[in-house]
Amino acid sequence: MDARFEYQNAFSRNIGWVTRAEQNILRGKRVAIAGMGGVGGVHLLTLARLGIGAFHIADFDVFDVVNFNRQVGATMSSLDRPKAEVLKAMALDINPELDIRVFGQGVDKANIDAFFDGVDLYIDGLDFFAFAARQMVFEACHVKKIPACTAAPLGMGSAVLNFLPGRMSFEEYFGWGDLPDGEKALRFLLGLAPAGLHGAYLVDPSTLNLAERRGPSTIIGCQLAAGMAAGESVKLLLGRGKVWPAPYGLHFDAYRNKYVRTWRPGGHRHPLQRLALSVARRRMGAALEVLHAA
Repeated sequence: MDARFEYQNAFSRNIGWVTRAEQNILRGKRVAIAGMGGVGGVHLLTLARLGIGAFHIADFDVFDVVNFNRQVGATMSSLDRPKAEVLKAMALDINPELDIRVFGQGVDKANIDAFFDGVDLYIDGLDFFAFAARQMVFEACHVKKIPACTAAPLGMGSAVLNFLPGRMSFEEYFGWGDLPDGEKALRFLLGLAPAGLHGAYLVDPSTLNLAERRGPSTIIGCQLAAGMAAGESVKLLLGRGKVWPAPYGLHFDAYRNKYVRTWRPGGHRHPLQRLALSVARRRMGAALEVLHAA
Protein backbone atom coordinates (compact mmCIF):
# COMPACT_ATOMS: atom_id res chain seq x y z
CA MET A 1 0.00 0.00 0.00
CA ASP A 2 1.16 3.51 -0.80
CA ALA A 3 2.85 5.00 2.27
CA ARG A 4 1.25 8.37 1.47
CA PHE A 5 -2.19 7.06 2.46
CA GLU A 6 -3.23 7.47 6.08
CA TYR A 7 -6.91 7.05 6.98
CA GLN A 8 -7.26 9.88 9.49
CA ASN A 9 -5.62 12.35 7.13
CA ALA A 10 -7.51 11.15 4.07
CA PHE A 11 -10.89 11.78 5.69
CA SER A 12 -9.95 14.66 7.99
CA ARG A 13 -12.09 17.14 6.07
CA ASN A 14 -15.20 15.19 7.14
CA ILE A 15 -14.45 16.27 10.71
CA GLY A 16 -16.77 19.05 11.77
CA TRP A 17 -19.78 17.42 10.17
CA VAL A 18 -18.89 14.26 12.06
CA THR A 19 -16.69 13.99 15.13
CA ARG A 20 -13.39 12.12 15.14
CA ALA A 21 -15.03 9.39 17.20
CA GLU A 22 -17.87 9.14 14.66
CA GLN A 23 -15.39 8.96 11.79
CA ASN A 24 -13.85 5.95 13.49
CA ILE A 25 -17.32 4.43 13.85
CA LEU A 26 -17.87 4.81 10.09
CA ARG A 27 -14.48 3.17 9.51
CA GLY A 28 -15.79 0.07 11.28
CA LYS A 29 -19.09 -0.16 9.38
CA ARG A 30 -19.94 -2.58 6.55
CA VAL A 31 -22.42 -1.59 3.83
CA ALA A 32 -23.91 -3.89 1.18
CA ILE A 33 -24.82 -2.52 -2.25
CA ALA A 34 -26.48 -4.65 -4.91
CA GLY A 35 -26.02 -3.22 -8.41
CA MET A 36 -22.98 -1.26 -9.57
CA GLY A 37 -24.61 0.51 -12.50
CA GLY A 38 -26.33 3.89 -12.70
CA VAL A 39 -26.70 4.65 -9.03
CA GLY A 40 -24.95 1.74 -7.28
CA GLY A 41 -21.49 2.74 -8.44
CA VAL A 42 -21.80 6.31 -7.25
CA HIS A 43 -23.28 5.04 -3.97
CA LEU A 44 -20.09 3.04 -3.42
CA LEU A 45 -17.69 5.87 -4.23
CA THR A 46 -19.66 8.40 -2.18
CA LEU A 47 -19.70 6.15 0.88
CA ALA A 48 -16.03 5.30 0.38
CA ARG A 49 -15.21 9.03 0.52
CA LEU A 50 -17.18 9.24 3.77
CA GLY A 51 -14.65 6.79 5.16
CA ILE A 52 -16.86 3.72 5.55
CA GLY A 53 -14.44 0.84 5.87
CA ALA A 54 -16.07 -2.27 4.41
CA PHE A 55 -18.42 -3.16 1.57
CA HIS A 56 -20.14 -6.08 -0.05
CA ILE A 57 -20.92 -5.24 -3.69
CA ALA A 58 -22.79 -7.30 -6.25
CA ASP A 59 -23.26 -7.11 -10.02
CA PHE A 60 -23.03 -9.65 -12.85
CA ASP A 61 -23.04 -7.15 -15.75
CA VAL A 62 -20.30 -5.51 -17.83
CA PHE A 63 -20.00 -1.90 -18.98
CA ASP A 64 -21.40 -0.82 -22.35
CA VAL A 65 -21.35 2.45 -24.28
CA VAL A 66 -25.01 3.12 -23.42
CA ASN A 67 -23.93 3.42 -19.77
CA PHE A 68 -21.77 6.50 -20.43
CA ASN A 69 -24.45 9.09 -19.69
CA ARG A 70 -24.88 8.14 -16.02
CA GLN A 71 -22.65 5.36 -14.70
CA VAL A 72 -19.51 6.56 -12.93
CA GLY A 73 -17.55 3.43 -13.81
CA ALA A 74 -18.38 3.57 -17.52
CA THR A 75 -15.38 4.76 -19.57
CA MET A 76 -13.66 3.69 -22.75
CA SER A 77 -11.10 1.80 -20.69
CA SER A 78 -13.81 -0.12 -18.79
CA LEU A 79 -15.87 -1.27 -21.79
CA ASP A 80 -16.81 -4.95 -21.57
CA ARG A 81 -15.24 -5.22 -18.12
CA PRO A 82 -17.25 -6.44 -15.07
CA LYS A 83 -18.91 -3.52 -13.33
CA ALA A 84 -18.25 -4.83 -9.83
CA GLU A 85 -14.54 -5.33 -10.45
CA VAL A 86 -14.15 -1.89 -12.03
CA LEU A 87 -15.91 -0.19 -9.10
CA LYS A 88 -13.92 -2.20 -6.58
CA ALA A 89 -10.71 -0.87 -8.13
CA MET A 90 -12.06 2.69 -8.12
CA ALA A 91 -13.05 2.43 -4.45
CA LEU A 92 -9.67 0.99 -3.48
CA ASP A 93 -8.05 3.89 -5.29
CA ILE A 94 -9.84 6.15 -2.80
CA ASN A 95 -9.16 4.01 0.27
CA PRO A 96 -6.63 1.20 -0.23
CA GLU A 97 -7.45 -0.12 3.26
CA LEU A 98 -11.02 -1.01 2.27
CA ASP A 99 -12.34 -4.47 3.06
CA ILE A 100 -14.42 -4.99 -0.07
CA ARG A 101 -15.96 -8.28 -1.19
CA VAL A 102 -17.29 -8.73 -4.70
CA PHE A 103 -20.27 -10.93 -5.59
CA GLY A 104 -19.63 -11.14 -9.32
CA GLN A 105 -22.63 -13.32 -10.09
CA GLY A 106 -25.02 -10.83 -8.49
CA VAL A 107 -27.19 -11.64 -5.50
CA ASP A 108 -29.14 -14.90 -5.57
CA LYS A 109 -30.65 -17.43 -3.20
CA ALA A 110 -27.36 -19.29 -2.95
CA ASN A 111 -25.28 -16.34 -1.74
CA ILE A 112 -27.72 -13.96 -0.09
CA ASP A 113 -26.77 -15.02 3.44
CA ALA A 114 -23.09 -14.40 2.65
CA PHE A 115 -23.97 -11.08 0.99
CA PHE A 116 -25.57 -9.84 4.21
CA ASP A 117 -23.13 -11.45 6.64
CA GLY A 118 -21.95 -8.81 9.11
CA VAL A 119 -23.66 -5.99 7.19
CA ASP A 120 -24.85 -2.87 9.03
CA LEU A 121 -26.82 -1.27 6.18
CA TYR A 122 -28.11 -2.11 2.71
CA ILE A 123 -28.24 0.47 -0.10
CA ASP A 124 -30.26 -0.46 -3.18
CA GLY A 125 -28.52 -0.04 -6.52
CA LEU A 126 -30.40 -2.68 -8.51
CA ASP A 127 -31.75 -1.99 -11.97
CA PHE A 128 -35.34 -0.72 -11.93
CA PHE A 129 -36.56 -3.90 -13.62
CA ALA A 130 -34.72 -6.37 -11.32
CA PHE A 131 -37.99 -7.26 -9.63
CA ALA A 132 -37.17 -10.77 -8.36
CA ALA A 133 -33.77 -9.77 -6.99
CA ARG A 134 -35.11 -6.63 -5.32
CA GLN A 135 -38.00 -8.50 -3.72
CA MET A 136 -35.63 -11.16 -2.37
CA VAL A 137 -33.07 -8.66 -1.08
CA PHE A 138 -35.55 -6.45 0.76
CA GLU A 139 -37.26 -9.46 2.29
CA ALA A 140 -33.87 -10.67 3.55
CA CYS A 141 -33.21 -7.23 5.08
CA HIS A 142 -36.60 -7.34 6.81
CA VAL A 143 -35.96 -10.82 8.23
CA LYS A 144 -32.36 -10.07 9.24
CA LYS A 145 -33.34 -6.67 10.70
CA ILE A 146 -30.92 -4.77 8.47
CA PRO A 147 -31.93 -1.18 7.67
CA ALA A 148 -32.35 -0.67 3.94
CA CYS A 149 -32.47 2.45 1.80
CA THR A 150 -33.53 2.80 -1.80
CA ALA A 151 -32.70 6.08 -3.55
CA ALA A 152 -34.11 6.19 -7.05
CA PRO A 153 -32.83 8.62 -9.70
CA LEU A 154 -35.90 10.11 -11.37
CA GLY A 155 -35.27 12.61 -14.13
CA MET A 156 -33.10 15.32 -12.61
CA GLY A 157 -33.98 14.42 -9.05
CA SER A 158 -34.17 11.57 -6.59
CA ALA A 159 -36.69 9.88 -4.33
CA VAL A 160 -35.71 8.06 -1.14
CA LEU A 161 -37.46 5.40 0.92
CA ASN A 162 -36.09 3.89 4.14
CA PHE A 163 -37.16 0.48 5.38
CA LEU A 164 -36.16 0.03 9.01
CA PRO A 165 -36.27 -2.95 11.39
CA GLY A 166 -39.60 -3.17 13.14
CA ARG A 167 -41.28 -0.70 10.77
CA MET A 168 -43.22 -1.07 7.51
CA SER A 169 -41.52 -3.53 5.18
CA PHE A 170 -40.87 -3.22 1.44
CA GLU A 171 -43.59 -5.80 0.76
CA GLU A 172 -46.11 -4.06 2.99
CA TYR A 173 -45.46 -0.75 1.24
CA PHE A 174 -45.44 -1.92 -2.39
CA GLY A 175 -47.60 -5.08 -2.16
CA TRP A 176 -45.76 -6.90 -4.93
CA GLY A 177 -46.48 -10.49 -3.88
CA ASP A 178 -46.80 -12.69 -6.97
CA LEU A 179 -48.06 -9.91 -9.23
CA PRO A 180 -46.89 -9.78 -12.86
CA ASP A 181 -43.89 -7.62 -13.69
CA GLY A 182 -45.96 -4.88 -15.29
CA GLU A 183 -47.91 -4.29 -12.11
CA LYS A 184 -44.73 -4.43 -10.03
CA ALA A 185 -43.15 -1.79 -12.27
CA LEU A 186 -46.14 0.49 -11.87
CA ARG A 187 -46.35 0.08 -8.11
CA PHE A 188 -42.61 0.63 -7.75
CA LEU A 189 -42.57 3.79 -9.86
CA LEU A 190 -45.59 5.37 -8.19
CA GLY A 191 -44.61 4.18 -4.73
CA LEU A 192 -41.10 5.58 -4.96
CA ALA A 193 -42.31 9.04 -5.87
CA PRO A 194 -45.99 9.66 -5.09
CA ALA A 195 -45.46 13.39 -5.66
CA GLY A 196 -44.33 12.74 -9.25
CA LEU A 197 -42.15 15.86 -9.43
CA HIS A 198 -40.23 14.51 -12.41
CA GLY A 199 -43.22 13.83 -14.65
CA ALA A 200 -43.84 17.47 -15.54
CA TYR A 201 -40.74 17.83 -17.73
CA LEU A 202 -40.44 14.48 -19.53
CA VAL A 203 -40.19 15.97 -23.03
CA ASP A 204 -40.34 12.65 -24.90
CA PRO A 205 -42.61 10.10 -23.19
CA SER A 206 -41.84 7.52 -25.87
CA THR A 207 -38.42 6.99 -24.28
CA LEU A 208 -40.12 5.37 -21.28
CA ASN A 209 -40.72 1.90 -22.66
CA LEU A 210 -41.77 -0.69 -20.08
CA ALA A 211 -42.10 -3.38 -22.71
CA GLU A 212 -38.41 -3.02 -23.64
CA ARG A 213 -37.43 -2.46 -20.00
CA ARG A 214 -35.76 0.87 -20.62
CA GLY A 215 -36.26 4.50 -19.72
CA PRO A 216 -34.47 7.85 -19.87
CA SER A 217 -31.90 8.72 -17.22
CA THR A 218 -29.42 11.42 -16.21
CA ILE A 219 -26.24 11.58 -14.16
CA ILE A 220 -27.95 14.43 -12.28
CA GLY A 221 -30.46 12.00 -10.79
CA CYS A 222 -27.80 9.41 -9.99
CA GLN A 223 -25.57 11.86 -8.16
CA LEU A 224 -28.47 13.34 -6.21
CA ALA A 225 -29.62 9.83 -5.28
CA ALA A 226 -26.15 8.98 -3.99
CA GLY A 227 -25.98 12.18 -1.95
CA MET A 228 -29.41 11.65 -0.43
CA ALA A 229 -28.73 7.99 0.35
CA ALA A 230 -25.38 8.91 1.89
CA GLY A 231 -27.11 11.43 4.14
CA GLU A 232 -29.49 8.72 5.31
CA SER A 233 -26.55 6.33 5.73
CA VAL A 234 -24.69 8.69 8.04
CA LYS A 235 -27.76 9.02 10.29
CA LEU A 236 -28.46 5.29 10.32
CA LEU A 237 -24.86 4.22 10.92
CA LEU A 238 -24.15 6.80 13.60
CA GLY A 239 -27.56 6.64 15.24
CA ARG A 240 -28.19 10.37 15.20
CA GLY A 241 -30.49 12.56 13.15
CA LYS A 242 -34.09 12.07 12.07
CA VAL A 243 -34.71 9.21 9.65
CA TRP A 244 -38.16 9.10 8.04
CA PRO A 245 -39.12 5.43 7.50
CA ALA A 246 -41.69 4.16 5.02
CA PRO A 247 -44.55 4.98 4.58
CA TYR A 248 -42.80 8.36 4.59
CA GLY A 249 -40.69 9.21 1.57
CA LEU A 250 -38.43 12.03 0.39
CA HIS A 251 -38.32 13.52 -3.11
CA PHE A 252 -36.07 16.33 -4.32
CA ASP A 253 -36.04 17.57 -7.91
CA ALA A 254 -33.18 19.84 -8.98
CA TYR A 255 -34.83 20.83 -12.26
CA ARG A 256 -37.99 22.07 -10.57
CA ASN A 257 -36.22 23.26 -7.40
CA LYS A 258 -38.75 21.40 -5.28
CA TYR A 259 -38.56 19.15 -2.25
CA VAL A 260 -41.45 17.21 -0.74
CA ARG A 261 -41.88 14.68 2.04
CA THR A 262 -44.57 12.19 1.11
CA TRP A 263 -46.71 10.06 3.39
CA ARG A 264 -48.70 7.06 2.23
CA PRO A 265 -49.97 5.19 5.29
CA GLY A 266 -50.85 1.70 4.14
CA GLY A 267 -48.50 2.08 1.19
CA HIS A 268 -50.14 0.77 -1.97
CA ARG A 269 -53.46 0.51 -0.12
CA HIS A 270 -53.69 4.26 0.50
CA PRO A 271 -56.69 5.78 -1.37
CA LEU A 272 -54.53 8.29 -3.26
CA GLN A 273 -52.11 5.56 -4.27
CA ARG A 274 -54.91 3.29 -5.43
CA LEU A 275 -56.34 6.12 -7.52
CA ALA A 276 -52.95 6.91 -9.07
CA LEU A 277 -52.41 3.25 -9.92
CA SER A 278 -55.83 3.02 -11.52
CA VAL A 279 -55.18 6.06 -13.71
CA ALA A 280 -51.72 4.79 -14.68
CA ARG A 281 -53.06 1.36 -15.61
CA ARG A 282 -55.53 2.95 -18.04
CA ARG A 283 -52.87 5.19 -19.59
CA MET A 284 -50.24 2.47 -19.92
CA GLY A 285 -52.44 -0.54 -20.53
CA ALA A 286 -50.81 -1.87 -23.70
CA ALA A 287 -47.25 -1.46 -22.43
CA LEU A 288 -48.12 -3.20 -19.18
CA GLU A 289 -49.63 -6.15 -21.01
CA VAL A 290 -46.43 -6.64 -23.00
CA LEU A 291 -44.36 -6.46 -19.81
CA HIS A 292 -46.71 -8.95 -18.12
CA ALA A 293 -46.04 -11.41 -20.93
CA ALA A 294 -42.27 -10.89 -21.06
